[in-house]
Amino acid sequence: MPRILIIDDEKAIRHTLKEILEYESYQVDQAEDGPTGLDMLIRDKYDVVLCDIKMPKMDGIEVLERARIVAPNAAFIMVSAHGNVEMAVDATKKGAFDFLQKPPDLNRLLVTVRNALDRTKLTAETSKLASENKTLKKKLAKNSEMIGDSAALTAVRKAIEKVAPTDARVLITGPNGAGKEMVARQLHELSNRSSGPLIEVNCAAIPSELIESELFGHEKGSFTSAVKQRIGKFEQADGGTLFLDEIGDMSLSAQAKVLRALQESKITRVGGEKEISVNVRVLAATNKDLLQEIADRNFREDLYHRLSVILIQVPALNDRRDDIPALIEKFLKDIAADYGTKPKRIEDAALAYLQSLDWRGNIRELRNVVERLVIMSDDTISEADARAFAGK
Repeated sequence: MPRILIIDDEKAIRHTLKEILEYESYQVDQAEDGPTGLDMLIRDKYDVVLCDIKMPKMDGIEVLERARIVAPNAAFIMVSAHGNVEMAVDATKKGAFDFLQKPPDLNRLLVTVRNALDRTKLTAETSKLASENKTLKKKLAKNSEMIGDSAALTAVRKAIEKVAPTDARVLITGPNGAGKEMVARQLHELSNRSSGPLIEVNCAAIPSELIESELFGHEKGSFTSAVKQRIGKFEQADGGTLFLDEIGDMSLSAQAKVLRALQESKITRVGGEKEISVNVRVLAATNKDLLQEIADRNFREDLYHRLSVILIQVPALNDRRDDIPALIEKFLKDIAADYGTKPKRIEDAALAYLQSLDWRGNIRELRNVVERLVIMSDDTISEADARAFAGK
């Protein structure tokens, strides 16, 4: 239930406003002067404050100014029998939502309170979204962090640093689970497009008959299930980066349309005729040998050359074993943070054993094993734990 605070030195006015607002199912509290009202704002949360301007001890404008610090999300509606345009403008400049003359018109009062509540709700939702966005960005930054100092990973980092500030298209190759998506995120975050969107498309996860609609969008009625217009990934990524993961699994017809989009920087929605200009940097990744796919006529050679302005090969974990201890330490901290527990220790002998294993599933497999060890072991992960639960 919305909470409203009335701050007014006139008892009759307070009671009248309280009755009106309680009839509308609002929860209403009263304060007979400014200092009392501020104390209540500090102790409790109010959505809307109706505040008189001319009061003893502390006038309403001072209450408003101090409330901006102690209750910044409460919407203030200033009320005065002696109001004028200058006073209303001054109150608005100092953060008031609106200004009402005494005695307030009933309909105007209720409409203003409803609008103020809408503003308070919108402010709260915006604040929540901003907080969630900040948390998500931190999580994405954590997930795109490249851990290790091996020669193979250092070469990848140097390539990213050189290529990221440009708009060159990049083809990222490497086995599943090696971290190709991390390279794509790093390329975006270090680019001049970092303030724009990074839109990811897993081409292998989308049925071939739907990939064109996913990438380019469709118009309403263009096919049986197209009940409304859809904006495709190319348009969503405008001004930012489009990451086409597992592009080796894309159908030939979709490849042709992607090629045209890269050549002309224009797309056409499925079922549409209008050409739409798009400003997109395209990154692509695959675990397949695209040259062999070209030889087998499964991939267009002209698209390959469009995508592979820069080639970055992500090494398999078996080719960067020196990084395994650092990766394990990171995973131990990340998993502990996810579980809300203290990070577990791991014995050197356990690290050495894990470092000696064959990691066909690469970093993804290593993280799963570390999580299993965290769950199944005691406070310290021993070599015996590693041998028992590594699943090799």
